[in-house]
Amino acid sequence: MNSSNAHDITPLGYRPRIVDAQIERYQRIFGAVEIAGTKWCGKTWSARAHAASITYVDRSNNISVAKADPSLMLIGDRPHVVDEWQLVPAIWDEVRHRVDDEPGSKGQWLLTGSSTPRKQDMPQHSGAGRIGRIRMSPMSLYESGISSGIVSLHGLFEHQFDPAQTTVETQTLLEAVCRGGWPEAYDITVSDAQILIREYIRLTITESVSRLGKNPDVARRLANSLARNISQSATFRTLRKDMYGMEENPDNFVSERIVSEYANMFEDMFLIDPIKGWVPPARDPKRLQTKPHRYFADPSIAAAILGMNPKALIDDWQTFGFLFENLCIRDLLVYARALPDIGMEPVRYYHDDSGLECDAIIELADGRWAGIEIKSSADKVPEASANLLRLRNKLLKNPGARTRTPEFLAVLVGIGNFAYQREDGIYVIPIGTLGV
Repeated sequence: MNSSNAHDITPLGYRPRIVDAQIERYQRIFGAVEIAGTKWCGKTWSARAHAASITYVDRSNNISVAKADPSLMLIGDRPHVVDEWQLVPAIWDEVRHRVDDEPGSKGQWLLTGSSTPRKQDMPQHSGAGRIGRIRMSPMSLYESGISSGIVSLHGLFEHQFDPAQTTVETQTLLEAVCRGGWPEAYDITVSDAQILIREYIRLTITESVSRLGKNPDVARRLANSLARNISQSATFRTLRKDMYGMEENPDNFVSERIVSEYANMFEDMFLIDPIKGWVPPARDPKRLQTKPHRYFADPSIAAAILGMNPKALIDDWQTFGFLFENLCIRDLLVYARALPDIGMEPVRYYHDDSGLECDAIIELADGRWAGIEIKSSADKVPEASANLLRLRNKLLKNPGARTRTPEFLAVLVGIGNFAYQREDGIYVIPIGTLGV
């Protein structure tokens, strides 16, 4: 059995992650903790940084061993990591039973997974109350050392803000979009990083999709269509039509239901992040768009699929704007998940029947919320600020409504030198200054 014990468990050169604090917190609360997220985003390294031993389910003949007796995967000094547990879903139930048998013990096991088991393979028990679940993304700009993190998302909710200046240049942002937040690509050239990302996409399409019993060609077409429609609200009908170009009858290839199934598969593989619509208390859900917007777990995935490098993005500023929005959503997800009182959905969007929109809504469990518009450059700040003020005024128009006054409203920008508060109260925050 392929496993490692305490003497070599801590990864050399580990770059601390924002999720570390959440892992420590969950280890104090739950008997076991699952860390789930995109393949190569750093889950295993983060788990190892909080553990004493590890077993790799996908190495050697461990899958066969685990299927025969899943309890063998739990052998080792604790806290013990079981890496890629979803390959043998029975491991989950074994951990759950162990936690039940030792109710006073906390943080005994860490489970890492880069996909959700298929429905027919799902564990018999959800693990609720026993296994805490943490979602992990590729590195944010702050974790990569690009953002100074001077402007704190948590601080903004506490009405703490100090003006700041950023030295992040346009070229750095272009490279950040194309390199992505992959730990493996942290200190290599953008060109080499894009080779790594293309290999990730190839393996996902040809191996992971096939292993799930799906058609790689359909998956490839959908991934391409999602990249072409990045940061836009595309229906399954739109995606299907885009997948098969000028074909007269897309039904000859796939139905909308099949497109939906493949999109759900990408979600289960953590390839894409669905951002749901926000319904404030005072609004009628029927008058709001609540179907999820789909972003890639990292903007570099879309850049690689589209064949865009930094030079190409300079010549296609509109595409850069879409990919930059994906980058901001990735970072907001990382920062929002780290808030101590975040709600069930860390980031959502707003879009009502009048066409009024807001790119990101962050709502805490106690009902406090903030609205954020995303713009690639500071010249769009006046327009974005006016939109945020319309949103606030509309939601608060009825004094008897239950919608609270937002804790803050902000425009998150790419190209801009200063983080400051406008006279109308709107914050302008370069992404190169934002942190947790």
